[in-house]
Amino acid sequence: MSAVTLAVHPGALGDVLLAVPALRALRAASAAPLVLAAQPRIGGLLETLGVVDRAVDFDGLGLDALFVDEAGRQPRLPDVAGMVCWFGARDPVFARRLRALVRGAVVAPSVGEGPTVWMHLLTTVGAPDGAWCTALEAPEGLRADGVKALAGAGFEGPRPWLIVHPGAGSAAKCWPAEAFARVVTTLAARRRLNVIVHVGPADEAAAAALRRHLGAGVAWLTSPTLPTLAGVLAEATVYLGNDSGVSHLAAALGVPSLVLFDPRHLAWRSWASGTRARAVTLTDAVPREIAAVLAELESML
Repeated sequence: MSAVTLAVHPGALGDVLLAVPALRALRAASAAPLVLAAQPRIGGLLETLGVVDRAVDFDGLGLDALFVDEAGRQPRLPDVAGMVCWFGARDPVFARRLRALVRGAVVAPSVGEGPTVWMHLLTTVGAPDGAWCTALEAPEGLRADGVKALAGAGFEGPRPWLIVHPGAGSAAKCWPAEAFARVVTTLAARRRLNVIVHVGPADEAAAAALRRHLGAGVAWLTSPTLPTLAGVLAEATVYLGNDSGVSHLAAALGVPSLVLFDPRHLAWRSWASGTRARAVTLTDAVPREIAAVLAELESML
């Protein structure tokens, strides 16, 4: 097999999606195929979306061998022409051993000191000017799977569609259900929107709270596969969600999106031009913030 350019990012979905501009720049700068080592479902999605040429399981590389002194243990790397590793940079032993193993390897933290995480990642690859922040395109097969998933959830209405994701990786990142419900019901009534609520494996509490505030006429899409979710999101008219991997996916796919953040976490906002980040109070449903979110979503339609 010919040599490859290897990018390593074992982070969660949102963190890896913030690396899309850097991955694009890295791919454009090398004649070798770009291989991403990541969590399998995330790497597979980026391969399907055409961001990288191939994805491999991060755990299969055995990079943990570089943290310890054990005779006979070595990473299992492919033939590497170039490498960027957004993992292990804060451990000087790991970084030194990887650079000794792969000449010219870039070992950088996945989060930097700059204004946004994605700009930091782009800087680590020494990216020249380029169109690194255009929206990803979901293949027609993914879109078809998304439409089928919606039909299976009992939703076959025409567009426009408002897709809502009330959960996040941490309950501390979630806007109150009451606030979501007031925005969703008001916007749906004013603009005749069909509402789809996505519920992932970690969103049961947030979804249960939202159900108590929403009436009939809402479709609930529960735990689709990641590619199917991408197909669903690609068909959305507008999206509302918390700071989460799902929100980053909607943004990356070019869906007009409003993502709600803890003010301290705005550095994790998306690179996508059609996405707006708004800092909100996550511990209370503040009326003026609800009105501002509603107004901003209306301006996006």
